[in-house]
Amino acid sequence: MAKSENRVILEGKFNPKIKIYLLVYLSLILTVTVFGILLLPVLWIVGWTFVKRYFNRLSAELTDRALRFEKGLLFHVERTIPLDKIQDLTFKEGPLLRFFGLSILKVETAGSSGAGQADLTLIGIQDASAFRNKVLEQRDMVTESKYSTGSAEADASTLSVLKEIRDSIQVIEQKIDG
Repeated sequence: MAKSENRVILEGKFNPKIKIYLLVYLSLILTVTVFGILLLPVLWIVGWTFVKRYFNRLSAELTDRALRFEKGLLFHVERTIPLDKIQDLTFKEGPLLRFFGLSILKVETAGSSGAGQADLTLIGIQDASAFRNKVLEQRDMVTESKYSTGSAEADASTLSVLKEIRDSIQVIEQKIDG
């Protein structure tokens, strides 16, 4: 993952059980179709290599300003979500995920493209609850500092504009009276 000038606060680690989970999940999907059942042996022979490589490409980190995530094997995906855009982080656990001791952490932002759709989905991040809490804590720090310093700057800017308007009105009044 490319490093930026932002300070890394927390690096997310992924549970190695994701590899087995992905193979089982893909196997279940393939068994739904007749043609897919024929591909199961290929999945279990060749798929293991791809799943290991995919796992090695997973990374997530929380910086002082953003949440960054990288994944992919054939299609590389790298997402950076500014913390002040994060609206919610939710957990999802189904029976298969619980069996493997995994959970999904969904990151939703103000610009999410639909109700209930996540901008980012982290599957199998270790200690997901602590990771979630740290992201929310850092998000709150970023938004509080943004609005507290932003309002002082906005007040000073507004005051300056109002003074200019007052001075312009005084000049206009002098021209009308004179």
